[in-house]
Amino acid sequence: MKYLIRKVGTTCLGFTIAACSFASANKNPPVPSAEAPLVRAATASGEAQGFRQTPIVKGLERPWSMAWLPDGTMLISEKAGRLRVVRNGVLEPTPIAGVPEVLTTGQAGLMDVSIHPQFAKNRFVYLTYSHGTQNANRTRVARATFDGKALRNLRVIFEVSQVKSGGQHFGSRIIWLPDNTMLVAIGDGGNPPIQLEGNLIRRQAQNLRSHLGKIIRLNDDGSIPRDNPLATNKNANSAIWTYGHRNIQGLAFDPGARRIWSTEHGSRGGDELNLIQAGKNYGWPLVTHSKEYTGGEISKTRSQPGKIDPKVVWTPAIAPSGLAFYNGDRFPAWKGDLFAGGLVSQDVRRIDLDEAGNVRGQQEIQIGQRVRDVRQGPDGLLYILTDDSDGRLIRLEPTGG
Repeated sequence: MKYLIRKVGTTCLGFTIAACSFASANKNPPVPSAEAPLVRAATASGEAQGFRQTPIVKGLERPWSMAWLPDGTMLISEKAGRLRVVRNGVLEPTPIAGVPEVLTTGQAGLMDVSIHPQFAKNRFVYLTYSHGTQNANRTRVARATFDGKALRNLRVIFEVSQVKSGGQHFGSRIIWLPDNTMLVAIGDGGNPPIQLEGNLIRRQAQNLRSHLGKIIRLNDDGSIPRDNPLATNKNANSAIWTYGHRNIQGLAFDPGARRIWSTEHGSRGGDELNLIQAGKNYGWPLVTHSKEYTGGEISKTRSQPGKIDPKVVWTPAIAPSGLAFYNGDRFPAWKGDLFAGGLVSQDVRRIDLDEAGNVRGQQEIQIGQRVRDVRQGPDGLLYILTDDSDGRLIRLEPTGG
């Protein structure tokens, strides 16, 4: 396997946008590429590398995401539209009441679950999900209060600006920034032959009036921050944080360096790891390493001034879903690294970063099942959800304690 690494210079990633300069947005000089060494685990369990896989829960139906409450209780979303509770390592039999009705077809369903940074005070839980019908649907974000048994006072705080057809490319991950605003990834709407407004729907990723193929930034009530990078652009939707994305299913935040990372599905290869910079264009589908599923080029352009190059391109595809930045103490050698789940590769990729955010190499941690999500828990350990009708919650633990 070959892994293309792009080294991208650091940029202002503060969250008071007025303090950042976007003068270089149209200047993206060519950057060198190199191969990232891939280290394969000696055993499926990884014990030779100082860690083991411990099954915690089984019997989940297509789990998609997980989040922890302050008391250590875990919430797990299932694609079919259920929100489950795990307390003290035990899956409670009754799902949480009050989850909105979701569309479940293809990739559609209940997706991310996220907890407000001030949950202890406001009890806010956030869900992303697909809503509508096979012929007219969109991604929504809802907020509700959780009383320990049910979601109360649920309301939709955001929905994608355009309805689309089919069951592809909804996104959608949530991360929180230090100012308590949220980033939400929205997919481009789907593959050919799906169209919107007389053109292939994937071209909406370059349409600044559309939410499709974007990362958006919202306040915790769904309103749009006034300092968003395109807020003063009369020809753009002011919720947009970045654009030119295909289908992001991994978002992670490095609180020390204040870097935002994403993993993005390509088409027939061309999966990407990106360093997310406010206001920037990530190229899709004008600049891409992906190929058409039917064969042939989507674009012959791999890099272009004004478009941000990926840090890693995975071809063959790993189908990345779930992304965690590790800053715990249980795995000292992994501190400062990223962990990306792989659906097709059925593994977790440890992505070794240097202090400047450049990729030095990768380690393949075989799971043997489709990995939908990977997160760092409050205990400093790594947790993995497998995408199956008998989905599992697995914990990575250091050997010897």
